[in-house]
Amino acid sequence: MGGNCWTDTGPYQEDLAAAFRRAQAEELAADDHGFGAGRTAEELWRDPDWQEYILTGGTGSVLDFPLMTDAADPDDGPFLRPLTEAEIRAFAPGGRPTLAEWDAALDDGRLDFPDRARGRCTVLYTDGEPTGIGYWGCTAD
Repeated sequence: MGGNCWTDTGPYQEDLAAAFRRAQAEELAADDHGFGAGRTAEELWRDPDWQEYILTGGTGSVLDFPLMTDAADPDDGPFLRPLTEAEIRAFAPGGRPTLAEWDAALDDGRLDFPDRARGRCTVLYTDGEPTGIGYWGCTAD
């Protein structure tokens, strides 16, 4: 079986790991996937039933990852990894991708979806200022 690819956006925060946790909290508030309201993503990832749920299907969202790694870390999952500067400049030569540039790069293949059980993120800009974060990934199933 192959994973399902997905995209999402969230508000900008300078601390990308904090923005990731915020995006997870917002996703859980919208849909706890039957695992009980009020639990954090960190709590869910300690639950073997949640791990099985994610690794055999997933949510198609930032909830599919227990943590964010550093951009320079090896690409093994299931983790969310920010793009490196070189990866950003490969699809946005100015280094400050807009939402439209990000969408277009995903659509035309200049920006790849990662392998199964992996995710990516990058800061998105409006008029040269950071305004959002683009998240994308592939479920583990």
